[in-house]
Amino acid sequence: MVDLHWKAKMVSSNLPNSLQVQIPAPASPAFRGVTSVSPVSASDSACSAYESYLRLPELRQLWSDRDFPEWSNEPVLKPALHALEITFRFVSTVLSDPRPYANKRQWKRRLESLATAQIQLIAALCEDDGGGAPVVGLSSGSGVLARESSYAEVWTIPGGGEEDSSSASAVAVSRVSEASLLPPLSTWQTSEDVAQKIMYSIECEMRRCPYTLGLGEPNLAGKPNLDYDAVCKPAELHSSSLKRNPYDHQIENQENQTLYTAHQILESWIQVAKQVITRLTERIAAEEFEAAANDCYFLEQIWKLLAEIEDLHLLMDPDDFLKLKNQLSIRSSSAETEPFCFRSRSLVEITRSCRELRHKVPEILAVEVDPKGGPRIQEAAMRLYREKSDSERIHLLQALQAVETALKKFFYAYKQVLVAVMGSLEAKANSAGAAVVVASSDSCDSLTRLFLEPTYFPSLDAAKTFLGKFHERRNTRQ
Repeated sequence: MVDLHWKAKMVSSNLPNSLQVQIPAPASPAFRGVTSVSPVSASDSACSAYESYLRLPELRQLWSDRDFPEWSNEPVLKPALHALEITFRFVSTVLSDPRPYANKRQWKRRLESLATAQIQLIAALCEDDGGGAPVVGLSSGSGVLARESSYAEVWTIPGGGEEDSSSASAVAVSRVSEASLLPPLSTWQTSEDVAQKIMYSIECEMRRCPYTLGLGEPNLAGKPNLDYDAVCKPAELHSSSLKRNPYDHQIENQENQTLYTAHQILESWIQVAKQVITRLTERIAAEEFEAAANDCYFLEQIWKLLAEIEDLHLLMDPDDFLKLKNQLSIRSSSAETEPFCFRSRSLVEITRSCRELRHKVPEILAVEVDPKGGPRIQEAAMRLYREKSDSERIHLLQALQAVETALKKFFYAYKQVLVAVMGSLEAKANSAGAAVVVASSDSCDSLTRLFLEPTYFPSLDAAKTFLGKFHERRNTRQ
């Protein structure tokens, strides 16, 4: 038996070949402080100011509306569609920027990439749809369309006419959203190329889905369209109360709208993550391990998407952004010791929830935790990996570790973005006058501890370590 407590000692196993593995000791007292981390939100006043600036209460109302009770995927897909629709508004905002020094070329490329990444995730969520989605089928007719209709002719279907005539054909028309900003963007010369690329991305990514989005994509497969306007409600999303932030008329700074829009997209995807985590825990409890693994990989991709959204800050003009930071009174002080990102209560919530997934490992392995600290979970994981008798459980365990990796990458990348955008001293977000460079590992602030924290899954880590050493020794003997 192996007594694994992650201490600085030699661990001996009863595995063949007298396998021994050295567990390294913590390098320094500063590192020992990283052993247990629980992210804490910023002060209530800072969090409330952040939510008011982004109009999160209004957005949450849209997210919580259940217009289609029989559609189980609505709570997950609705905020994702909101994020995509806000991205269309972002394209319009960036390309309407009057500043001659704005880097519009790179903004276009980044927003195209961001839209494509979101469409990929939305398509994956639609593939997992359990049914009940509000869809609108194709209409057939003579090709004469009413002026007030939202239908657009797509193609002619050979043999789609009378049953007794193989040569007959019918004109198929596909519904296009009337309220979304994407179709109008495709008619504006400045944004035409961006809009068309997004439409083709929708066409490609939605091929495996039972329906498409109905945003002007070709829909060559002739699939029914999601009732996008009824689900996403673009008219409400782009209303004056949500389109502009509360300080729009007080602050003359183009980066104000850029910051506002980017963080609305960020918060929408955080809401998606919350819903996916809820569904994930339910599926683990129901032993639907393959579906739970898919949810874990959704989470992994969402964390990567959040990092891509944060990277947009690097394209903002330095002087304009720092001026805006002071105009909005976004600054670190002796009263604020938490990182700026922790002003988002929802981000802190999903971070905690992802860390708590480690407690699901015994349930997945169908073993109980040894109260004496024995390696019961580790041995069960090793047997599972070796025997390969239940691939669904293996997929889920691998997916859980993928979530951990993506989470830690996000916070590491966020810290680098913070330093690049605000400077190392301000990014420290510690006491006023603290002259410690943020990149210093000895400072061990709360953001650094999140990505330096030891693995959330020590039993899985140990199982792979011992299994790797076992194969190494066996190959050596052969």
